[in-house]
Amino acid sequence: MNINTRISIRVPAFHGRELPEEGVIVGYAALISHLELPVPIPEIIALISDKNKKYAIEGWKVFTPKHKPEESIYKQLVFALKYEGVNLLVFKKIFETLPTAEVLEILRKEPTGMYSRKIWFLYEWLMNTKLDIPDLTIKKAIPLLDEKLQFAIPGISSPRHRIINNLPGTINYCPLIRKSTKLEHYISENYSEKKQVYLKGLRKDVLQRASSFLLLKDSKASFTIEGENPGNNRAMRWGKAIGQAGQKTLSIEELVRLQQIVIEDRRFIDMGLRKKGGFIGEHDRSTGEPIPDHISAKEEDITLLLSGLIATNEVLQDQAYDAVLAAATIAFGFVFMHPFVDGNGRLHRYIIHHILAKKEFTQQGVIFPISSSILDHIDDYKSVLESYSHPVLDHIKWKETEDHNVTVTNDTIDLYRYFDATKQAEFLYDCVDDTLERVIPEEVTYLQNYDVFKKYIDHHFEMPDKMVSVLVRFLEQNNGVLSKRALKKEFSALKPKEIKAIEVNYKNIFFEE
Repeated sequence: MNINTRISIRVPAFHGRELPEEGVIVGYAALISHLELPVPIPEIIALISDKNKKYAIEGWKVFTPKHKPEESIYKQLVFALKYEGVNLLVFKKIFETLPTAEVLEILRKEPTGMYSRKIWFLYEWLMNTKLDIPDLTIKKAIPLLDEKLQFAIPGISSPRHRIINNLPGTINYCPLIRKSTKLEHYISENYSEKKQVYLKGLRKDVLQRASSFLLLKDSKASFTIEGENPGNNRAMRWGKAIGQAGQKTLSIEELVRLQQIVIEDRRFIDMGLRKKGGFIGEHDRSTGEPIPDHISAKEEDITLLLSGLIATNEVLQDQAYDAVLAAATIAFGFVFMHPFVDGNGRLHRYIIHHILAKKEFTQQGVIFPISSSILDHIDDYKSVLESYSHPVLDHIKWKETEDHNVTVTNDTIDLYRYFDATKQAEFLYDCVDDTLERVIPEEVTYLQNYDVFKKYIDHHFEMPDKMVSVLVRFLEQNNGVLSKRALKKEFSALKPKEIKAIEVNYKNIFFEE
């Protein structure tokens, strides 16, 4: 590899993506290609247009010729930090690729410059080593993450580098989230406050009943997402666990305890943290060979990754950091690691409940039925999982085991530590919005309509509560009309005029625009 050759790239298409117009690829994408780094290409690629226009479209940030960086690793890194933000995975692999002497040469170009200081800090933080450079004596400290580009925490000062480390994570787990237009809009809407105002307007008894129904609904939805159809007892048992989310501290021991609640039949499953490789996908029907869609973290990396995830969760308890972003960061990282043989999906969604409750996004005792919304948007959910898994697959080397599992043969831990969680955060906020605007109001409206209908039935027929419930269920199943079977059996005592009146009142109450 010759590090002095041209770094920026002029091609009609790049890694299967057609360029929006003619130009040269620069920044992180160019460095990944130039240094042959074993990492996915960033979701957003920087392009210097041949024309004098600057704009952003899906998958691209387009800049004018005057923005074009010089053909050196340092200047490409400066461009990337300035316009693309920090990419921890790319920096880690660059530092592993370049000799220390080359890194020192890069840092000497502008020894007190803000970008040199950021690169220096990142080297010592990521590589856990100290370079032969004296501490800085200049006064002003600068933030590592540019908060115009990425979400950050208030941060801790590093006097040696005069850098404020505002990374929302720890060395062993630190996904980053870009400040996309969608996320900034959602955060400005202050959904937590909107939810509290909405809930305060409800009668206490309606709220309590809605919470009970939504808890069971959310539990069943979480199983359905995994292709399971649990009985009410199993769903209620898991619903009880979800209802306690936020009360206990998140830990490896707590996750193991929760897995024991999720998995009912343990005869064929090795419980606890995985002791072998894992993947999600299919097997070849003829040979049994694995066909992975996702490969889980190596079994020997799981304890360190989970410890990092839990430590980062503590960092993100800072009230300045948005609750939904924190939930996406921790919950999706957990499911990408896939630390258990089974139960990962349901625990991943439990973690969302846990963090929203812990950061007081949700009112204590009121479940936020996020799994119901996820189930209603299952294709989007799969797509957002694949947006991480599929690019990463290209950089995981594996071989088949005797039992048709996989064993990973290269170092992959950083792929699970440092990734861009923007798409996952956007999806979770979409679900939060849907839950607040549709799922909860629909359940509350249903209960309010039920009460009105029950009052009408009580006044005219004096039916027992249980029979009213059966009546509503029959009407629901047949679009507001009682079936012949219901009229012959449970409601044979009703007269034709009474049947007509019941059906009309049901439709007027439940189908009202």
